Amino acid sequence: MSKIKKIEQFDLAPGRKILGRFNISKFLGGGYEGEVYKVTEDHTKMERAIKLFYPHRNLNLKTSTRYAKTLDKLRDSPIVMDYLSHEIVKIRGNLVACMVSEFIDGQILGEFIEKQRGKKLGIFPAIHLLYSIVKGVETIHLNGEYHGDLHIDNIMIKKFGLEFDLKIIDLHHWGDSKKDNRDEDIVKIIRIFYDILGGSKYYSKLSPSLKYIICGLKRSLILNRFKHISALKNHLEKVDWSDAV
Repeated sequence: MSKIKKIEQFDLAPGRKILGRFNISKFLGGGYEGEVYKVTEDHTKMERAIKLFYPHRNLNLKTSTRYAKTLDKLRDSPIVMDYLSHEIVKIRGNLVACMVSEFIDGQILGEFIEKQRGKKLGIFPAIHLLYSIVKGVETIHLNGEYHGDLHIDNIMIKKFGLEFDLKIIDLHHWGDSKKDNRDEDIVKIIRIFYDILGGSKYYSKLSPSLKYIICGLKRSLILNRFKHISALKNHLEKVDWSDAV
């Protein structure tokens, strides 16, 4: 068996062909597991995203296979990107897992917030955004899965109006309790709500109905109040927002 080389950066240039049919358009980002590129398919000219997994962090293809299976399991979730295929490509003498998925044409939530007046959302759109995230993550939790690391920089906004069209990226699997990680998703979602409302600078001015949800960011209070994601969704659907909007 050949030794797996440690690769920390693929650094694939625009124009390079991969998998025999995709042309790399640009580098989208990288992380612990690998790198993501925007590509264009030769004949259809359709845009896709490919994720290349660093071989030394994907021994026996376990990480990439688990990731692909999770995305396929969640294929009916409107907030999860569409998985297309799991393939193998040779790069620098190593066999590298390459996952092909839809290209999400949108804006990162953190960047979107930075462009808003006061670098925050108004109360009404913030509530709608929170509800869209909660509804989407509920579909993940009801399938027995979780995201694992939700924050404003791995949520993409595709459409902004009366409702948000959102996609989340970079599902994580930490290998411990799914219940603990689903709880963490709830805490992180409420942290996102707190952040998009302006964070500590504006928290004291928020109405009681909003503070009831944020719970001062106290994890134990949040999880006692919202024991699962559906409890949070039900609360959002029934609460009287008249003091907030």
